[in-house]
Amino acid sequence: MSMGRISTRRSVTKSGRIARHGAEARRPGRRERRHAETRERLMRAALRLFAERGFAGTSIEDITDAADVGKGTFFNYFETKEHVLDTFGKQRLAKVEAALLEARAGKKPIPQILRQLAHSHDSESPFTPKLMRSFLVAALLNDSVCQTTTGNQAHGRRVLGEIIAIGQERGEIGRDIPARQVARVMQQGIFGAFLLWALKPELEISTWLDPWIDVMLFGIVPRGRAVARNPRGRH
Repeated sequence: MSMGRISTRRSVTKSGRIARHGAEARRPGRRERRHAETRERLMRAALRLFAERGFAGTSIEDITDAADVGKGTFFNYFETKEHVLDTFGKQRLAKVEAALLEARAGKKPIPQILRQLAHSHDSESPFTPKLMRSFLVAALLNDSVCQTTTGNQAHGRRVLGEIIAIGQERGEIGRDIPARQVARVMQQGIFGAFLLWALKPELEISTWLDPWIDVMLFGIVPRGRAVARNPRGRH
């Protein structure tokens, strides 16, 4: 997964005006901003209701009422309720892909990037213990949600494996365990920490996540290499 550099060069049009290329070439218009805002409002309303009522107990009409839009508006953004969860999952995947780009840039140690990635979910305001429980129930009882969830997890695991492989190439992570196996264990550990958080919501997620991160990072770095501890995973 590679991303080319964004060009910011200019060229002169036939009318003599200077045209920009790349990121500055075109800014979102009012219609696009409204579209994005409505989609986000629907998403947040759906996630809030899933947490409060459960996935099965929430109807599309409930979501549109909570978002204060017409029922038909929902289908302009999402095909089904299941698509809402899939979209949320893909937003989380985007963070793993961003971590891969950061790893390729080579400006931060891979263990530091992995620590930040493990903590990337706990800053998400819609992500709560109740929502985690709702996800679990939906994945266990709904075949469509189960399929998309496992698919997203598999994709995330592959990208995580690429990050770990970069760390192995740089000597920051031991080579004695294959990158794909390390990625699987890391993914399982993070999932387990959030599961425990969902079962005991009175405790902070860091209670479960930080000890696991410390043990995991200590175990995968080459012997003799120090790993900086950060109790809150912040940088």
